[in-house]
Amino acid sequence: MKSRHGSTDFSVPVSVCISDVGFWSFMKLTFWGAAQTVTGSMHELEVNGRRVLLDCGLYQGRRKEAQERNANFPFRASSVDAVLVSHAHIDHTGNLPTLVKQGFAGPIYCTPATADLCRSMLLDSAYLQERDAAFLNKRFHRKRLIDPGAENGEIEPLHTVEDAEKTLLLLQNVSLHETFEVLPGLSYQMYDAGHILGLASLVMKANHNGREVRLAYSGDVGRPGLPIVRDPEPLPPVDYLIMESTYGDRLHKENFAVSTKLADIVNRTCARGGKIVAPAFAVGRTQQLVLLLHELINAGSIPAIPMFVDSPLAVNVTEAFRRHPECYDDHARTYLMNGEDPFGFNRLRYIRDVAESKALNDLHGPFLIISASGMCEAGRILHHLRNNIADPRNTVLITGYMAENTLGRKIVEKLPEVPIFGEPIRLRAEVAKLNELSAHADQRELLHWMKPMARSLKKIFLVHGEPLQSSALAKIIQQEFNIEVVIPRRGEVFQL
Repeated sequence: MKSRHGSTDFSVPVSVCISDVGFWSFMKLTFWGAAQTVTGSMHELEVNGRRVLLDCGLYQGRRKEAQERNANFPFRASSVDAVLVSHAHIDHTGNLPTLVKQGFAGPIYCTPATADLCRSMLLDSAYLQERDAAFLNKRFHRKRLIDPGAENGEIEPLHTVEDAEKTLLLLQNVSLHETFEVLPGLSYQMYDAGHILGLASLVMKANHNGREVRLAYSGDVGRPGLPIVRDPEPLPPVDYLIMESTYGDRLHKENFAVSTKLADIVNRTCARGGKIVAPAFAVGRTQQLVLLLHELINAGSIPAIPMFVDSPLAVNVTEAFRRHPECYDDHARTYLMNGEDPFGFNRLRYIRDVAESKALNDLHGPFLIISASGMCEAGRILHHLRNNIADPRNTVLITGYMAENTLGRKIVEKLPEVPIFGEPIRLRAEVAKLNELSAHADQRELLHWMKPMARSLKKIFLVHGEPLQSSALAKIIQQEFNIEVVIPRRGEVFQL
């Protein structure tokens, strides 16, 4: 069928919900990503006929579905006037180069730290798109030699490094709390939201003929007391709120236990002579782990085994962290005041070179590898997992959320076999989870964060959560604040 924008879309049901005022207003909101799932954040805002995107992230999941959804926008890319980015994580920014490839040429607004991180992350993501496509195509051609009648399995990369480079030219810095006019009649401000370096919640004000609508977009809400970044700050009163709900059905354990738990995992794996493979997001999670390991070694709580950050992206991102101490909390600033590097110590080595990465496969344990990506869907982590998960002496250390249908989720669920590069591999290694490092606010923390806005809110839209999590959070919001809560479906349209 044709979407309301004139583009072809055979899979997205488009529905319209009229607002409480009962007439067609000047501000429309459509949810295209992270709707009843946690990946591919992309929300479309139309103001006076002009189109703005709130984030433009990669959808991650089953390869075929992800490729189709990421490659086909439900609107013409050239019809988008601007993109407002909450933060640099790939599920919020990773499809920007595809948007540019298909004709978008407008500004992309974000904080200076987010722009700095994107310079590394988008180039890395594009490189992986190209490399993984080449790898799979090479394997397909080998299969064709054996079976000339095999169905065509060649794939094109979603976008290229050249597309990512063009995207970086469009990034424009906006400082926290600065009032910035995006379009005539639409301005916005950004507020510190914790979670990762440079993340901001967005507060937009749209004006038309003397009427004003205020809309807030949480991005990913961080947790109080997380290492490195500052705590989330409250937002001013708004009419509508788009809020994440990743952990809307649960409460995190207290943070004080995380160091003890990490030490136990490292110590028992070392006692077996095993290796620890830790898939970790290059932005935020890697730096958190490094800081915790730094403290544990200084305290003598774990042996001083070799440790490696094996990800060119994580190396570049860590350099970006070093360039933005203005985003640090007081604890991280203490390292700087003492002349120390919070992200470096004697037993830690950062690896860029491919040959050095491959050499880790021949290194005997115990040692620890931190490698992107966090959901185990691409990059060097796949090779480390393929070479290590069949050995029961080893440990796969899961440090964050794993979306449905990703390799990371299959490992968390401890399936007997997991597919890596299309081949089943026996999972015999220990699987240890360190959920305490989650950078997403839990149910209680989300309620605390939104409470200052509660009296002014007309409606809350819950996104970036699987249905069970979003439904649990919606129920308690309605009980405590008596506010209408909607869990939008992909393609659902609302008039504000």
